[in-house]
Amino acid sequence: MSEANENERHNALSVRGLTYSFPGEPTLFEALDFDIKQGEFVSVLAASGMGKTTLFRLVAGLLFPQSGTIAVGESQDSAAAASKLGKVGYMPQRDALMPWRTVLDNAALGLEIGGTTRREARRRVLELLPEMGLAGTEYKYPDELSGGMRQRVSFLRSLLGGGELLLLDEPFSALDAMTRVSMQEWLLQVWEQHRKTILFITHDADEALLLSDRVLVAAKSPVSILKEIEVTLPRPRTYETVMNENFIGLKRELLGHFEWDGGNSKGRSL
Repeated sequence: MSEANENERHNALSVRGLTYSFPGEPTLFEALDFDIKQGEFVSVLAASGMGKTTLFRLVAGLLFPQSGTIAVGESQDSAAAASKLGKVGYMPQRDALMPWRTVLDNAALGLEIGGTTRREARRRVLELLPEMGLAGTEYKYPDELSGGMRQRVSFLRSLLGGGELLLLDEPFSALDAMTRVSMQEWLLQVWEQHRKTILFITHDADEALLLSDRVLVAAKSPVSILKEIEVTLPRPRTYETVMNENFIGLKRELLGHFEWDGGNSKGRSL
């Protein structure tokens, strides 16, 4: 994308002066600023316990900042969760599928909650099932699916139920290594087709670089600055990209932002 076109894109997410801590706990975020452009795939990489999931809950309107603003899309109202309704799709670490609902009805849930009729919601799900690699599963229940297939259903529910911004909270962390690679490549293909704005949480450097346009690194707590790594690797990408010399150079740069002590980053694991 040209620099001119890049500058024309609006912010899908704008965070200004974000400060937050849980009662009686150390501050997680202190006067934090960052932006995500429309159509970007951006990952947040941080050690465990630095508030990655809390950040998502704040962006989704499930928690409220103690100070600062979180603007999604055109909205500048960050105070009320209602301002984010229909603007943010949130996919948690666990798929959270309802065991008594079929694939069709699980995937349609977000649309139904948003006011779409059940008939129309089902029609839209059925239209996308083949693209998601879920053709023929519409009447199966979650316990009949593999872990990777369950995550595809969860992603589809988030894709349909949210707006332009999707929050993906370590969605592949519970999968085995081979399934995880497969799901990463699948997500790359789906993103290329839909170009939704994605903010992705991970503690895996390879995953962050493989998927993203930019990686935001939280290296110190409380998080007041997210250091940026621009991923200049050409798209489309596959897992073979991780063996590219340029990829290895970016990984070295990324990991250089962490303070290491005997192989651990300040005692935390990535």
